[in-house]
Amino acid sequence: MINFNKHIKIGVLGSGSMGTGIAQIASTSGHDVIIYDNNIEQLKKSKESLHSVMRMLSDKGKIDSEEAESILSRFQFTDNLNELSKCGLIIEAIIEDLDCKRRLFSQLDEIVKEDCFLATNTSSLPVVAVAGGSRRPERVIGLHFFNPAPLMKLVEIVPAITTDKNIAELCYNLMKEWGKTPVFAKDTPGFIVNKVARPYYGEALRIYDEGIADFATIDYAMETIGNFKMGPFKLMDLIGNDINYKVTETVFKEFYYDQRYKPSITQRRYVEAGWYGRKCNKGFYDYNSTEKPEPNEHKELLNSIFNRIIAMLINEAADTLMMGIASKEDIDLAVRLGVNYPKGLLEWANEIGIEKIANTLHKLYERYNEDRYRISPLLKDMAHHHTTF
Repeated sequence: MINFNKHIKIGVLGSGSMGTGIAQIASTSGHDVIIYDNNIEQLKKSKESLHSVMRMLSDKGKIDSEEAESILSRFQFTDNLNELSKCGLIIEAIIEDLDCKRRLFSQLDEIVKEDCFLATNTSSLPVVAVAGGSRRPERVIGLHFFNPAPLMKLVEIVPAITTDKNIAELCYNLMKEWGKTPVFAKDTPGFIVNKVARPYYGEALRIYDEGIADFATIDYAMETIGNFKMGPFKLMDLIGNDINYKVTETVFKEFYYDQRYKPSITQRRYVEAGWYGRKCNKGFYDYNSTEKPEPNEHKELLNSIFNRIIAMLINEAADTLMMGIASKEDIDLAVRLGVNYPKGLLEWANEIGIEKIANTLHKLYERYNEDRYRISPLLKDMAHHHTTF
């Protein structure tokens, strides 16, 4: 079995912002890196971006000019897939299209060595389905980086049921060497972060749809009472409504239309209008406007918004733990590092009180009589037995 060390050449498929970011991490860690893309113009942009980043880091004194040149010298850019034949690990970071990923992995089977491992950076597709494009699915694993990859510490390691167990451990150690914080997740829709974080967006949208509060008030509640760095609507505008909605839609579909992940018609309409958020200066907020929306600062309203959203988040985290998708430690670590939550959700549940969270969920279920608000059996049992996480 191959060992991952600095002599291993890394291949990166896709030269968009994510692929370029992953390549930067690998090269900075001492690896020779080949960046592949069938779009020559995109490859040029990737190269220019990496040169620009190294200049900036050098100018800021983060690295010296000699190190910057050394990092840049380890990059190779190509539109010829055969150039990746000598790689020991290839990380795919192309568009979220299962057929495209499977085709690419099938092509790699004809090119790479027997001991080359393949990783997919998918955020919402089943790793096992991507691995099905290879004749050797046992060497395929999920390595889910977060954008911007060089800055975000979290990496979700997602072995498929077909993945060789040794590969997961090797990837864990490699991510540590790359200065990342790896967590293990079962190959389920959304893995940890994109599953557990859905209520932050979904319940905020539901509260808005019901006419309880506007965008600014909901954001204000989560930022002031919850100490979240960014309210849900500001965050969706930053991520992009098109991307956020697509992930929600995918998780909803992959969980067989479980009502907890039901997308919002409001967000769909914003996507259809092309109001994606910051990248086009129009989303839930108008970034061309000089007028700042004023939130309703009524304490009781703000508390009710926070209590509802945090209860739904904790319920999702509890269910994720109960289903064995990830450990308690990894769930809390993932939400702190992946979406910058002020605390781990299970740790937070202990502080608020399991019985209080359970009571909030019971009241929501009684009011709406929707499966969306069903309480996790784990939380229910813990509230009954007065235990904590």
